[in-house]
Amino acid sequence: GVVGLAIAQRLTQKFPRKTTLLLERHRKAGEETSSRNSEVIHSGLYYPPDSLKTRLCLRGRDLLYERCRAYNIPHLRTGKLVVAKQDQLPYIEKLHAKSLKLQWPPHSPPSSSNDFVLSTELLSGEQAKAMEPNLSDDIIAALWCPQTGIIDSHSLMESLEKDILDSEGGELIYSTRVVRVDPYPRSARTIGTPDVDALEEGWVVQAVTGDGQGDAMLARTLINASGLSSTLILNALLREEDRIPMYYARGSYASYRGPGVSNVSHLIYPCPETGPSVHAFQSLGTHLTLDLQGKIRFGPDLQWISPPSGGLHSPSEEDVDFWNKELVPDESRLPEMHRTVVGYLPGVTLEGLSPDYVGLRPKLVPPNGGFQDFVFRTDYPTRGRLGSRTCPMISLLGIESPGLTCSLSIAEHVIEDL
Repeated sequence: GVVGLAIAQRLTQKFPRKTTLLLERHRKAGEETSSRNSEVIHSGLYYPPDSLKTRLCLRGRDLLYERCRAYNIPHLRTGKLVVAKQDQLPYIEKLHAKSLKLQWPPHSPPSSSNDFVLSTELLSGEQAKAMEPNLSDDIIAALWCPQTGIIDSHSLMESLEKDILDSEGGELIYSTRVVRVDPYPRSARTIGTPDVDALEEGWVVQAVTGDGQGDAMLARTLINASGLSSTLILNALLREEDRIPMYYARGSYASYRGPGVSNVSHLIYPCPETGPSVHAFQSLGTHLTLDLQGKIRFGPDLQWISPPSGGLHSPSEEDVDFWNKELVPDESRLPEMHRTVVGYLPGVTLEGLSPDYVGLRPKLVPPNGGFQDFVFRTDYPTRGRLGSRTCPMISLLGIESPGLTCSLSIAEHVIEDL
């Protein structure tokens, strides 16, 4: 996925004389989550100010725009309207106040410190309708976020792939699945100098390419950025009582052709639903997004799905891919999506909606579990000779939205900070 590619690309730039291998079990990049999302460059608006999601989104947003300009990656800074009805006005007012207090995240250029990291503007209903005339009369205010945009995620991943392949020590290995990971502590005598003891440590990674023979390699540093399977790699090394559950949220997208959206040029987000039975952090609501060709789509909605009974602690290959059957879009979600959309765009018709595609979000908390930040967990094969820890395995867990926006800043965080 895009996060694994970003980390591998940055490793090849920072450590050109070391070998960086990226193992991908699919035949090409982005087959799971990276190509099944809104392709939105988020501004960093919604999450707690000191969270990794906010810090990495703010930094990642700027890194993405910078890379898009440098590599001619198709993108468009569309801006976003978060629209509110009367009872939702306090929500966007709080978002606005929070945005103006946000601090610049680590690694930001010093010259940026005098500017707002996230400038937003409160608009009246009339001002919002001047920008998007199709909005409902019930919309009495909106929050304008000019730094939001859209990106061609496939072109982004292709640019990262090219950097890795063009590097001195980077290698991409597709159609290769990791079947086992083991810590490897072993005292060994340094070759050629039998009087000097050395400590050989790392992680033995066993992998199979296609239906062929397996290979094993010793990785000094192992980065587990395997998305929907990230907890499976880690749980295989943990005691049963320490294993980390994963929850999966299905999100459907619908394309739209019909009335009620004439000349739409910005992303339009409703306020997330909040209350005793739902939580804003689970989903940002079924919103209107555009692609770079101007095509309109709505989504994602939110539908929780369950892994096979018995869980995925010791999964078969079929269990690992249980979610594949959830990727087929169908019309069953359209009526509920339509009900949500007409709350802010009343002219949209059910007949104009068509199933488009489906994505899955890897979540670390169950329904109504509240806010969950990204998790970066570090494990070691053993303690080093003097108590120092070497040869880390860094596992990236729960990398859902805004993971695409954060991809380059996640790579920076993993390599520069961890």
